[in-house]
Amino acid sequence: MLNSLLPYGWASSPGRLAIAAAVTLAFGLLARALRGVDRSGMIAGGAACFLLFAGTGPSGFAVLASLFLLTWISTRFGYRRKQDLGLAERGDGRNAWQVLANLAVASIGSLAFAATGNRAWLFASVAALAEAATDTVASEIGQTQGHTAVLITTWKPVAAGTDGGITIAGTLAGIAAGVLIAIIAAGTGVIPRAQLWIPAAAGFIGMLVDSLLGATLQRRRTMNNEAVNFFGTIAAAALAYGISS
Repeated sequence: MLNSLLPYGWASSPGRLAIAAAVTLAFGLLARALRGVDRSGMIAGGAACFLLFAGTGPSGFAVLASLFLLTWISTRFGYRRKQDLGLAERGDGRNAWQVLANLAVASIGSLAFAATGNRAWLFASVAALAEAATDTVASEIGQTQGHTAVLITTWKPVAAGTDGGITIAGTLAGIAAGVLIAIIAAGTGVIPRAQLWIPAAAGFIGMLVDSLLGATLQRRRTMNNEAVNFFGTIAAAALAYGISS
């Protein structure tokens, strides 16, 4: 049954499906214990983890775990300063919508690869994770470096944490995070090493799309932050898919 539905997926047998479920459960409980997610975020993150693991196996999980670690570290970096600025993440972690905004596209890409065998979907999945890492780390680090940023649409100074605001320190840290995700994906065999630049570059472009949406639609209250993040990952995944096809 599984082999017919997901013929190219890693979890093509009951035994491997059980491994994916066990790893997912352990990962979700750990993320909750570290207060990286709340209860709803644990469930949503567990679902995304399971789908990624089912499609790409331990290699895909390694990329996801790296994203979680980068997010967790950057969120807590300079936490007291973020509290003073009123920008700190909630103490009980990210909720389901925040988690899905960053992981849903990658999970869909993993399933699409498992169903079709088209490796372009792997690039799309990794690019979505790279974008999530780039955007999150850029935002979290940028908020701790100085009181001002520049709005991406006008380049005028704005308060740190303003929707669409970017900083040099945050952007460089974000690029490094996205590149690291791509390196891990290449090192574990999800994508070829010679092409790790594709998800890294797509992740950066996706972050710029995220910032543009934040500076325009989000500032006008037409789109919330979760939607902005979601479309940022879509942009990254679509670009990586197009380049690698």
